[in-house]
Amino acid sequence: MIPLAEVSVGQHLYWKLGNSEVHGQVLLTSWVVLGIIIALSLVANKNLSLEPKGLQNFTEYITEFIRDLAKTQIGESDAASWVPFLGTIFLFIFVSNWSGALFPWKLIELPNGELAAPTNDINTTVALALLTSFAYFFAGFKKLGLNYFRRYISPVAFLLPINVLEDFTKPLSLSFRLFGNILADELVVGVLIALVPLIVPIPLMLLGLFTSAIQALVFSTLAGAYIGESLEEHH
Repeated sequence: MIPLAEVSVGQHLYWKLGNSEVHGQVLLTSWVVLGIIIALSLVANKNLSLEPKGLQNFTEYITEFIRDLAKTQIGESDAASWVPFLGTIFLFIFVSNWSGALFPWKLIELPNGELAAPTNDINTTVALALLTSFAYFFAGFKKLGLNYFRRYISPVAFLLPINVLEDFTKPLSLSFRLFGNILADELVVGVLIALVPLIVPIPLMLLGLFTSAIQALVFSTLAGAYIGESLEEHH
């Protein structure tokens, strides 16, 4: 696992933390994304009113959207406790993706590497996928205890290897789907801007905003579905 954790795509700005090196540009853009989310939350909910207006209305709409998503994928009884997790995942991916489509990250020069959306880095998407895997393992084991492992021999025992393999493919599909789509979108837009810098890239940038939002929705929906699946009792 250690060599796998050292895999890098492209050039990076490295920061040394003790004996380890981290991708500095990913941390920088991640802090910007988190700062945007925190600032929006604080400003929108500073003076709450019974009749929401403006940003409060917007944040309440997002909360209701995530709540409905959790109820659909996890179920009425267990959804409430997972709304914060799914909401955090959705907002981080959504704002990260849109930052890559809207912010001129590449105009900021670094000693090495270049700035891009946090989800444009495979390390970020793998971390999000592993966090999701831990979440659904935790959810199932917390609710069902040792009975959680019945799912590996359900409906018949000889499906054990396939069910175990499925748990390894889930984080792989989550991470590479998100990483591949965001990387491809930024590369296509970047090449077209270099070749035809005026009108042609604009429709693709708008399409990129749409696909970026869809990717955030797909990731959070699948995360909710996996959590809901782990909470099901198997006999």
